[in-house]
Amino acid sequence: MPIILVVDDSDVDRLLMKGLLSADVDWLVSQAKNGVEAVDMVTYALPDVVVTDLNMPEMDGMQLVSHMAESFPEVPVILVTGTDDSKIALQALRHGAASFVPKQQLAESLLETVEQVLAVRDADHYDERVVQLTTNTRYRFVLGNDPTLISPVVDRIQQGMIAMQLCSATQRMHIGIALEEALLNAMLHGNLEIPAEKLTETRNLLHEGKTSPIVEERRGEQPYADRTIHVAADFNRSRAQLVVGDSGSGFDVDAKWPASADESINEEAGRGLVLIRTFMDEVLFNETGSELRMTLNNLRPVVTPAAD
Repeated sequence: MPIILVVDDSDVDRLLMKGLLSADVDWLVSQAKNGVEAVDMVTYALPDVVVTDLNMPEMDGMQLVSHMAESFPEVPVILVTGTDDSKIALQALRHGAASFVPKQQLAESLLETVEQVLAVRDADHYDERVVQLTTNTRYRFVLGNDPTLISPVVDRIQQGMIAMQLCSATQRMHIGIALEEALLNAMLHGNLEIPAEKLTETRNLLHEGKTSPIVEERRGEQPYADRTIHVAADFNRSRAQLVVGDSGSGFDVDAKWPASADESINEEAGRGLVLIRTFMDEVLFNETGSELRMTLNNLRPVVTPAAD
């Protein structure tokens, strides 16, 4: 049973988040009133995920993110951001937070975000003592429009990174989340062209392991049925590059690609874009918008303790 620690100085907001997280899922949700209390609880018993507000007394969300990244890097932290917290949220993501949810989108996005982070985190459960035998690794996949293929592809790529002891647990989680967001975008936006008003409901159903009626309908009809997603992943000791391309009609990149990530941080449709742009060093679409290339440089390899 996963343990989710909710940290917020507002009794009302803590109860709201606890209710959202425990409504349909068999999770144990614990609560802390600020970062200091949260650290005491984490030291006593590690949670699987921490969900924290940014603005709190004694130790705020930013300080908690930094402390968790340094002392408990295996525990992902999700920030709940206010309308005016975009720059702080981006800074926290760069300092190790796994994801974020704008406070005005808690009802729609909190459960999905925690499920996503938990799914990506599961790859860390493999034995990290595997001997480094390779200097580079390449993967190539061609996916149909089956949402159940996304997590296994992300897991397979992360397992390759673990086998190479290629980067830190935080970096690996960031790459996994960025890749999952890119794949969801390619499948739902690109190939299946799901209407914007249906995306939140569709994503929530998929992250809960349920079937989406509109996805199933479009998978079986033209022009969507024959469209595929091409995925390429190339890793060496210093760089990770991921390319995700769909077979859809594309979009106007200049019109819909914001100049900076913080322009869309508080918009529901922009969360995936913000995560990708924050976690990766270079993010480029091709001219038609049907292919996304993501690069992360300066990988931080796993530090293995010296033998006695």
